[in-house]
Amino acid sequence: MMERGFPRFHARQVVRWVFERRVEQFAAMSDLPKRLREQLDAEWTVFGTQVAYHHVSPDGTDKLLLGCADGRRIECVLMAEDDRRTVCISTQVGCGMGCVFCASGLRGVERNLTRGEMLEQVLRLRNLLPAEETITNVVVMGMGESLANLDSLLAALDRLCSPEGLGLSQRRVTISTVGLPEKMRTLAGMGRHYHLAVSLHAPTETLRNELVPINAKVGLTAVVEAADAYFRMSGRQVTFEYVMLRGINDRTEDARALADLLEARKAHVNLIPYNPVATLPYERPTPSSIQRFVSIVRGRGVSVSVRKTKGREIDAACGQLRRRFEEQPAAVE
Repeated sequence: MMERGFPRFHARQVVRWVFERRVEQFAAMSDLPKRLREQLDAEWTVFGTQVAYHHVSPDGTDKLLLGCADGRRIECVLMAEDDRRTVCISTQVGCGMGCVFCASGLRGVERNLTRGEMLEQVLRLRNLLPAEETITNVVVMGMGESLANLDSLLAALDRLCSPEGLGLSQRRVTISTVGLPEKMRTLAGMGRHYHLAVSLHAPTETLRNELVPINAKVGLTAVVEAADAYFRMSGRQVTFEYVMLRGINDRTEDARALADLLEARKAHVNLIPYNPVATLPYERPTPSSIQRFVSIVRGRGVSVSVRKTKGREIDAACGQLRRRFEEQPAAVE
């Protein structure tokens, strides 16, 4: 603004139009001088992404595939349940962690997302809601390893949680990580109150090495110890996410090993029945195996829940829609 001879307060006005009033065009920002609106239209866009695809599941879940300025695509999801409006955002194009059952990492990681690209996911999804509704929760569980892009992620979340953003409570934000111990400790020491979710997926070193290849470098013990440190330093209970794969990590011995690992810790386990990915050999566990697993873990005093499946009809699991769109574009146009 100042470089173009306008008062600096016009920048704050633009931010309010975007964050508070949901405006996506400069022409609609009526308290800006007409000449300024024309210059902004000529040189800028409110959003740097384009909606490449939008679909709504029968259960009300919205999925957006966004095209970035460089042509890459990312995914984000809006989930409505009772009075909660939760968005799930991505932090990278692709993922470099290599979890064998995940669609996000099939082509590796291409780049980190910018602060703006992460903010736009939230704002675009928020703008789908009726005027009287807004976002209540943010989960950073989309494409990418969140802590591998920590600086930009924190910049985006800090904006969302500020009065100049959406005024969201930090306690309503969950950051998911596959488990990068040094980054987990760094985050713990930064004075934020974000909730941390660790994608565990296996209760032993051997099995986790098979399912989560990065574990061979960092080690399950180091991940769990870093989670303990996060709890001590932040006071926030850590959630351990566990994608259940039929016949692989949903067995009785796996449940007992998980209980052995966590029963002495202040932790919660979130079991996630697998959402199948085309071309990958993994299957969803049976209802009986899920219930047996829950009973064993809960019987040892460990808090456990089973995540509800939402958006399966629209490939809502991270990475699936992007992959289908790029490989078979005619199927989703």
